[in-house]
Amino acid sequence: MNLEKNREILIEHLRHEISDERVLDAMVRVRRELFVPRSSRHLAYDDRPLPIGEGQTISQPFIVALMTQALELVGIEKVLELGTGSGYQAAILAELAREVITVERLPKLALSASHTLKTLGYTNVMVHLAKRTLGWRDEAPYDAIVVTAAAPRIPKELVAQLIIGGRLVVPVGSRWEQDLLQVIKRKEGMTVKNLTPCRFVPLIGEEAWNGV
Repeated sequence: MNLEKNREILIEHLRHEISDERVLDAMVRVRRELFVPRSSRHLAYDDRPLPIGEGQTISQPFIVALMTQALELVGIEKVLELGTGSGYQAAILAELAREVITVERLPKLALSASHTLKTLGYTNVMVHLAKRTLGWRDEAPYDAIVVTAAAPRIPKELVAQLIIGGRLVVPVGSRWEQDLLQVIKRKEGMTVKNLTPCRFVPLIGEEAWNGV
């Protein structure tokens, strides 16, 4: 099992679709195998989602890279993530932003991700247990928000937590199939760009899905 070689192959594969070299460099630095169960580590650099327990998954690397690129980070931002999961996306964000606030509704995952991120030395990430209201109003406004679970529509609550000019990246659609959207908040409303079809677990909470 040559994880370093597999990582190199994955990054070269992603380079065909991802133009932001800072995103690709962050994905080289963050070791995905540390965010998946030990039994799946040999698959860490396959371009596919992997189960992480609690009925949740770590996203496909291409989707992680695409979502991160769409946030258009330059290094000074405060970023909110909904759906901490294993903490992998939060680690990528921490490499590229000033501060990351991430929320997770499942206590076991929140605790595990927090431990992993602290062990790896990420001091600019704060993990919170999610509330019923989407997002994390206590730290708003944010320069960028990324949602790693699928909403039935663009959540107005999250748009409200953005600065003017802020970017929201969110999967929107049914419980089974969605489109990944980049939403930019403007003074006069918002602009929406469809990035790619995708499939995520449901987002749970107000303005999202009720129950599992």
